[in-house]
Parts: sequence; C-alpha cells; structure tokens
Amino acid sequence: MNIKLGKYLAALPLLSLLVACAQLGQLEAQDTDIRKMTQSAETYSDHTKLSNYYDNLAKEMVAKVAEKKESLEEYEDHSYYYGRQGQDFRSHTEANIRYYEQALSDVTRQADLHRKIAAELLQRDYAGSAETPEQDGKHQIKAKLNSDANSLPIRAQ
Repeated sequence: MNIKLGKYLAALPLLSLLVACAQLGQLEAQDTDIRKMTQSAETYSDHTKLSNYYDNLAKEMVAKVAEKKESLEEYEDHSYYYGRQGQDFRSHTEANIRYYEQALSDVTRQADLHRKIAAELLQRDYAGSAETPEQDGKHQIKAKLNSDANSLPIRAQ
C-alpha cells in the first residue's frame, strides 16, 4: 500500500506541472502571434486590423476594471464578512485595478499608434494615386510640345 501511495504522490506534482505549462504555452503562443503580426504589418489593412484588435483588448480591460471596482466596493461595504482577509482582498483588488488601468492605457496607446499609421498609409496611397496621372500628363504634354516644335517649319533669316 505504501508503494501505491508513493506513486500517486510522485505523479501529482508532475501532473500539476504539466497543467501549468500547458496554460502558459497557449498565452505565449498568442503573444508570439501578435508580435509577428505587428512586425509584419505593412499595409493599411494590416494596421487597421491591429488597431481593431487593440480596441477589443481595451474593451476587455474596461470590463475587468469595472468588475474589480465592484468587488472593491463589496469589500468596503461589507468588510465585516471577510474578517482579517478582507484587507488582503482589498489591497489585492486595488493592485489589480492599477494593473488593468495601466494595461488599458498601453493598449489604447497601441491602438492609436496603429490607427495613425493606417491613416498615413491611406493618405500616402491616395496622394500616390493622385500624383501618378498628373506626372504622366505632364510628360505627355512635354512630349507633345517637343514633337510639335520639331514639326514646325524652320524659317531661315
């Protein structure tokens, strides 16, 4: 019986370690995907997608901040329910609120940055497409003037 108990006790930490690593791998993979997407963004649509992604993250952060503020109000209004642990809950919730507010400001800054880059790319595309026909037209006019000048009769004096 001692041998079976020893095997279970040895397998339990390994199983918990496996579960913990599996969760971290998923979050790291998501971070890696966003980093790759950010580094490879070159077009207007890429930066628009990134700004929309960061806007969605900002909405999630706002919801989390509101949820944590409600929890904080609950701790403050009914502190006698929580006893000594209520102070720990309160300080932990305040720390979470600060963390989510900082993350919210970072995410909104990233969204604004990508929105600005997308607007510049769009403006550059419009400016580039507007300049191209004019330049072609100027070259055609110059070419036409040059060809007309060559076809004019030369008067000798």
